Amino acid sequence: MSVVTPARRRIAVGALIAAVVVAASSFALKRADAAAWTTVQPGAFTGEAFDACTAPTSAAMKAWRAKSPYRAVGIYIGGVNRGCAQPQLSAAWVKQQVQAGWKLLPLYVGPQATCTTIGGGRRLIDNAHAETQGRITASDAVAQATRLGLARESVLIYDMESYRTNDPACRRGVLAFMNGWTARLHDNGYFSGFYSSVSSGVADQVANYSTPGYTRPDYLDFARWDLVSTVTDRAIPATVWPGKRRMKQWRGGHKETYGGVTINIDNDYVDFAPLPKTRSADFSGNGWSDVLGRSPTGVLSAYHGNGSLIDNNQRRTLADIRAMNAVVRIGDLNRDGREDVITRQTNGDLWFHPGTGTTLGARKRLTRGWQTMREITPIGDLTGDGRPDLLAVSPGHNLYLYAGQPGPKLSGAKLVGTGWSGRTDLAGAGDFNRDGFPDLAARDTDGRLHLWPGRKGGFTGARLPLNASATDLRDLIGIGDFDRDGFPDLAAVQKSTGNLVLLAGMGSAVRPPFRLAAGYATITSLA
Repeated sequence: MSVVTPARRRIAVGALIAAVVVAASSFALKRADAAAWTTVQPGAFTGEAFDACTAPTSAAMKAWRAKSPYRAVGIYIGGVNRGCAQPQLSAAWVKQQVQAGWKLLPLYVGPQATCTTIGGGRRLIDNAHAETQGRITASDAVAQATRLGLARESVLIYDMESYRTNDPACRRGVLAFMNGWTARLHDNGYFSGFYSSVSSGVADQVANYSTPGYTRPDYLDFARWDLVSTVTDRAIPATVWPGKRRMKQWRGGHKETYGGVTINIDNDYVDFAPLPKTRSADFSGNGWSDVLGRSPTGVLSAYHGNGSLIDNNQRRTLADIRAMNAVVRIGDLNRDGREDVITRQTNGDLWFHPGTGTTLGARKRLTRGWQTMREITPIGDLTGDGRPDLLAVSPGHNLYLYAGQPGPKLSGAKLVGTGWSGRTDLAGAGDFNRDGFPDLAARDTDGRLHLWPGRKGGFTGARLPLNASATDLRDLIGIGDFDRDGFPDLAAVQKSTGNLVLLAGMGSAVRPPFRLAAGYATITSLA
């Protein structure tokens, strides 16, 4: 049997549930209301799962834990269209089930498509303001997750029931809504999941997986009631949501009994694992890479990323750096768990600015006499001592390494390269080729990007093409694993357009430039 447009059937019918509108911005969300005990869910899990309209009692969960084949359960944490009361669902219930060994799959049933195929009595997406509505809805989902003790890095799955595919305005509304939903979850450090039918919601997500400007969900939960327990599907290419980012609802509502307890469930197969964290460039601490940039008036700001875009509206002012002519994000030089910044003053003084997680602390002078050095570049931990290091090119066109040391301070210069007169826009690329050592990217004398693979304390001497021209790029920077696919990425400003673009890493090359944000023609000194 193959059901084309299955529905989760967990939506309220015939009556409207009171809307909860949470308009607070992601950075103003009150974490004081969080449960004392927290957990990241589902984390890593592969196997059979079920979901039920109402969270079962603890006794029922205990019986099923002992006798059923399931080890994960979908729970409906909120939403204006959630269809069942949840008398059991509390922070205490969550704690008890997790400690008993259950994995939890948080589901949220918010506004539905205006062309939904499920009956009347629903709260619907406002197509004219869908993205804003998606952000507001995501803020409520974060509040509900926090109340239950579901911590950052948990996956919150949006339940979008099947809808007609012959209504362009409706389909655009769904995409705009989900763009806002995912972006706001990322702002708060949560992962985004999306549930729908393979023939409507999932088909639209697949079609827009790589659309510039679209913040796609991190995980896909697709419905095809064909009684096949798998996460592969003929309608979903292997290139989208690869590597443990999928879940399938393969059977609809029916009753099963274990340990003398009968529950009406849907069947799911899950193959989830946490997305790899970016190892650098996360200044805000939400798990996603950010960009630092200086305005024409000399103000340094952090522009927050969400995995697909840099949101210029989510900007945090850090410092007035009018007296500085170079800015680099060194990494965690003082070993306090936060990203730090180094600047060079016009008189050649080098300054250390400790990151606080929200801004920059009081600066400390590191050294003097750097006015003739160029291409000051963070490289990560090239020495292997656990502290980030710095590179710079001397007036003699030699490349020098300055190792990070306790204090914090920098070591004396170590020669690691010669003949760098025509090489510009150096950028620490992270462990780009994934051999365990940080690598260096730069524009070479031919105008193209190349990679210099690192080894402990220096470079191998090899020079590898990244198959990309850099003639139209400036302010090349390493941006960590921006899209959290396991490969470090690069970013730069496109001179012809003023766009900030992503050069996504693939291990041996970069993908074509992808626009992260517009309006960077006057933003300089990227870090």
